[in-house]
Amino acid sequence: MAKVNAAAIRAADTLLRGVGGTQVLLRAPAPANPDDDGEQLGLSTPQFQDSPLCPVVYRRVRPRIGAVANTPTQYELLVSATAVNNLISSQAFDSADTLFAVAYAVVIDSVPLEIVSATASEIGGAPYMYRLLLQAPLALKT
Repeated sequence: MAKVNAAAIRAADTLLRGVGGTQVLLRAPAPANPDDDGEQLGLSTPQFQDSPLCPVVYRRVRPRIGAVANTPTQYELLVSATAVNNLISSQAFDSADTLFAVAYAVVIDSVPLEIVSATASEIGGAPYMYRLLLQAPLALKT
C-alpha cells in the first residue's frame, strides 16, 4: 500500500504543477522563546512566521444557488501532501490537522485568508492532497 500512496502523491504533485501550481505562504505563530522574560509574562508582541506551501492551486468558489447575498467570498486551495508533510516534520507538528488548526492564515498575493476548513484526500488511509476552504477575515470584509 505504501507504493500506491507514493504514486498518488507523485501524481498529485504533477497534477498541481501541471495546472499552474504556485506557491502560497502559511502564516502560523512563531515558536515561543522560553528565555524571554517579557514573553513569559505575556508582554511581548506575538510573532508569526510564513512557511511556503508549493505546489498549490487555488480558485474562487462559486456561491451556491440560493445563497445569501452577503456571503463572504470563499476560495478553495488544493495543497500537495508533500508540502504539508515537509512542513509538519520541520515545524514538529503531530499532524496536518494540528498544523491547520494552529495556522493564522494562508497568504495569497499578500492577502491573508482565514482557513475555514481542511480536509484530506486519501488512498489507503494516507493523504496525497489537502483541500483548504478559505475566506477573507472579518477585517477585510468591510
